[in-house]
This record gives sequence, C-alpha cells and structure tokens, in this order.
Amino acid sequence: MVLTSFGRYLLMLKGMFSKPENWRMYWKQFMLQCSDIGIRSLGIVIIISLFIGGVSTVQTAYQLVSPIIPKATIAQVVRDSMILEFAPTITCIVLAGVVGSKIASELGNMRVSEQIDALEIMGINTKGYLILPKIAASLLTIPMLVVLSMFLGIWAGEIAGIVSGIISERDFMQGLVQGFRPYIVFFALVKAYTFAFIIASISSYFGYYVKGGALEIGRASTKAVVISCIFILLADYALAALLLT
Repeated sequence: MVLTSFGRYLLMLKGMFSKPENWRMYWKQFMLQCSDIGIRSLGIVIIISLFIGGVSTVQTAYQLVSPIIPKATIAQVVRDSMILEFAPTITCIVLAGVVGSKIASELGNMRVSEQIDALEIMGINTKGYLILPKIAASLLTIPMLVVLSMFLGIWAGEIAGIVSGIISERDFMQGLVQGFRPYIVFFALVKAYTFAFIIASISSYFGYYVKGGALEIGRASTKAVVISCIFILLADYALAALLLT
C-alpha cells in the first residue's frame, strides 16, 4: 500500500512536466495560486510570528537567572530561534493546515464532480495544469512568508522586551548583531523550500486521487494535513542532521 502510494506520487510528479497547451492559461493559473497561497496566508503568518517572537523574549529572559549572563544574550537566542526553527518550521506546519487542506479539498472536489475527467477529455494535461502551478506558487510564496516571519518575530521580540522592561533597545540591537552567522539564513531558506514542496505536492496527491463523495474529500484533506506535518518534522530533523553537523 505504501509503495503503491509512493509510486503514484512519483508518477504524478513526473506527469506534471510536459509542454503546456497554452502558456497564458498556465500563467493565469500560477498567479491565481500565488494569490490564494501567499496573500491569503499573510494574516495568520503575521499573527503567529508576532506572538512567537514576543513569547520567545519573555521566556528566554525568565530562564536567564544568572546575573553573569549579559542581557544581549536574550536577543541572540530570540534571533537564532526565530531564524533556525520557529519561522520556517512552525510557519510551515500552520500553512500545512491552511494551504494543504485548501489544495486537497479543491482538487478533491474537482475529481468528485468529474471536472478533472472533463479536462482530460479536452486533451489538457490535468497534472500540469492543476498541480504544477500550485507547487510552483508554493515554492515562490511560502519562502517569502518565512522570511517575513523571521523579521516580524525578531521585531516583536524586541518590542516585547522593551515594553516589559526586560531588555533595553541598545542591548537588544547589540545581541542581534553579535555572533551572527549568515549560514543560518541559508539553512532556514533550504528548510522553507523543502517544506513548501512537501505541503503542495502531498496535498495535491491526496486531493487528485480522491474517490467517493464529500465525506472522502474531508478525509483526504485531513490526511493531507497530517501526512504533510509528519514529513515536515522528518525533513526538519534530516536537514538539521545533514547541514548543521
């Protein structure tokens, strides 16, 4: 069963790459998906990033009980936590629920209502027309959302520290640049692109191959979110083991 599903998944990915019947039609679909996946996810990403950044500062300050440790260390911990883990991983897990369920339910509804069959009768490569724009849009917009999450989380951490009197603005800025390694940004972007592909491709697979009715669409959406989150966590560990050791 697992090998069969994996084989169908690979065949689905292979079937996407064929010459488009109409470039303008594909481009329009791609821009529509960029709007659905990127712009409509802005709100939840902003809210999550702001609160994660603020909570990180407060909890880090609570754990630094030794007076020997400088206050600037709080900013370092918040910066590295947001860039390395919170921004790419937590954001993409949330997006797996928001974006993944939408992709799976949309494709599942098209499959159940026989819209996909109608497109195939018209000679359109449905894998390329329906799935490829979703994956391409995810690879473009989700890393942008992750970068935005990094900035917002660090900024919220600074504001939370200043407002609560935990750390001064000068100490926070000092810790922010102290010991900074650009490689961690590269690592975070690698994670963002990997997670974006996982979310879009797995959700598309479960939606594209739905059989049944409305009940099966709901089950496929749930399964797409759960499997995407599991593979995001597995990829998170694998990338950390490969690139940070």
